[in-house]
Amino acid sequence: MNQPQIIDDLKRVRELGLPEGCIAAGYVRNRVWDELHEYKEATPLNDIDVIYYDPKQLDEWIDIQYEKQLQSGQIGRKWQVKNQARMHEYNMDPPYQSVEDAMRYWTETATAVAIRLNDQDELEIIAPFGLSDLFEMNVKKSPYFRNTGLYRQRVFEKQWLDHWPLLLMMD
Repeated sequence: MNQPQIIDDLKRVRELGLPEGCIAAGYVRNRVWDELHEYKEATPLNDIDVIYYDPKQLDEWIDIQYEKQLQSGQIGRKWQVKNQARMHEYNMDPPYQSVEDAMRYWTETATAVAIRLNDQDELEIIAPFGLSDLFEMNVKKSPYFRNTGLYRQRVFEKQWLDHWPLLLMMD
C-alpha cells in the first residue's frame, strides 16, 4: 500500500492544528482489510474522514473551510471534516466528550479506529473498542449504536462481505 501517501495525509491533517485531529473510519479500516486480504491495490475511498473535537467552535462552515484546505492540490481526493463536538445532535446521542467518546457511537467497532501523527512524528491510534475486531475481520455493531437494522443495511449496501470475503458479520 502507499505508505508515503498515508504519512503525507497525516501531516496535512496535523498542519491544520485541529484539537484531537485524526483520520478515521474507512481510511484505516479499508487499508487493514485490504492488507489482510493480500490485495495488491487499495480499495478506492469515497472520502477521507477527518475528525476532531472542538466544543468552542461548532459552526459547520469551519469544517468546510478545513476541507477546502485539505483538498488544495489534491486532485481526485475528497476530504470530509467533522467536528465531533456537534455530531451528537445529528445522531441524537448524549453530548460527546472527545473524539474517542464520539467514536464509541459509530456504527461498527472495526470502523471506530483513527490515526494521527503527534509532534514527534509518531503514529497514535485511537480505538475505543480496541483493534481485535479490525484485525480479526469481525464486522460487529458498536454496543452504543442502537439501530441494528441500520447497522445491517449499511454493511450490505457497502457490499463489504462481497469485497472482503474473509470478513465475519456478527450480531
